[in-house]
Amino acid sequence: MESKEAAMKNMFFFSFLIVLACTQPVTKEVIHTENAPKAIGPYSQAVRIGSSLYLSGQLGIDPQTGAFAEGGIEAQARQALINQRAVLKAAGFRLADVVQCQVFITDMNHYPRFNEIYQTFFTETFPARAVVEVSRLPRDGLVEIMMVAVRKQ
Repeated sequence: MESKEAAMKNMFFFSFLIVLACTQPVTKEVIHTENAPKAIGPYSQAVRIGSSLYLSGQLGIDPQTGAFAEGGIEAQARQALINQRAVLKAAGFRLADVVQCQVFITDMNHYPRFNEIYQTFFTETFPARAVVEVSRLPRDGLVEIMMVAVRKQ
């Protein structure tokens, strides 16, 4: 049986390790790529904290023209996902690393058509997801997609 003194030393040692782990500085890296539209407000395209990447919402805007992709909800959804894939790539992530998507659409009647496009980007395991109808999006877009990605370091 372990002595009381040895048990106290072990408890102190493990407490020290926990405190040390919790006090390590967290590096915050802002991600930006020209292959996705520039932010249209005071925010970053994405922020990486350790092995997690938090991606701001992307609209269906073509980064080359600055205009919405033509072709309705399908075209804007495809372009928004292409934009997010570009931001992921700039950070060294892939679509397979995405663990959560938040989707905002201006008309829930677009939901089936949105899903058709979405399934062409996520084909293996699907991320957790929420789709909500909103009254309006920036620049009167039809869809905006946010993501969170995590990968092994």
